[in-house]
Amino acid sequence: MILEICAYNIASCFVAQRAGAHRIELCSAPCTGGLTASYGLLRQVLLHIDLPVYPIIRPKEVGFVLDAYEIEVLREDILMCRELGCRGISVGVACPDGTLDVEVFERIMEWAGPMGVTCHKVFDDVPNQESALEQLISVGVERVLTSGGSATAIQGATNLSKLVKQAAGRIAVMPGGGVRSGNIAALHKLVGAAEYHTSAIIDGGCNANQQEVSAVLDALR
Repeated sequence: MILEICAYNIASCFVAQRAGAHRIELCSAPCTGGLTASYGLLRQVLLHIDLPVYPIIRPKEVGFVLDAYEIEVLREDILMCRELGCRGISVGVACPDGTLDVEVFERIMEWAGPMGVTCHKVFDDVPNQESALEQLISVGVERVLTSGGSATAIQGATNLSKLVKQAAGRIAVMPGGGVRSGNIAALHKLVGAAEYHTSAIIDGGCNANQQEVSAVLDALR
């Protein structure tokens, strides 16, 4: 079972490492749902953290439809992550109708190689998740972070279970959104995923809580 921690600062990365988490999604700007981390933060995390780091690559605060200039920013940030030695990235691009921008995803896969690619929660806004999942599989995305189209993973558990069955090992379906130690055992029983995602923030701040990360891991065991 794999636990990914969404970390908004280097302190949370250290928490994740000490508690025994398996991967970090590195972000900035928690109030926006996560933007691309700075070069300095990314560099320091890679220097001091042994876990696989998947920075989110998101160049703007609102929406996932990108113009040509924003796509170029996306490309430059992906290349930066590759040059620094990141294990992967978390990214998502949509068309104006809400469907995934498969053409840009194909370009992302070229820019990212050999890094792994996670599709972030842009997936929760698509009009047809079953079709979108097949599109991600077709371009070679390794996992999708999703709450099943609902506000939280628990609320979307029924759909998450369907997506896990549809994926059938071709792509990892990673539930995220409101995942905490108090609900992850029930969520896992309902969904049966192999990977889960949490910020482990329990005090309204921006830092992961080490006891919470440990409790989530204990619940998954």
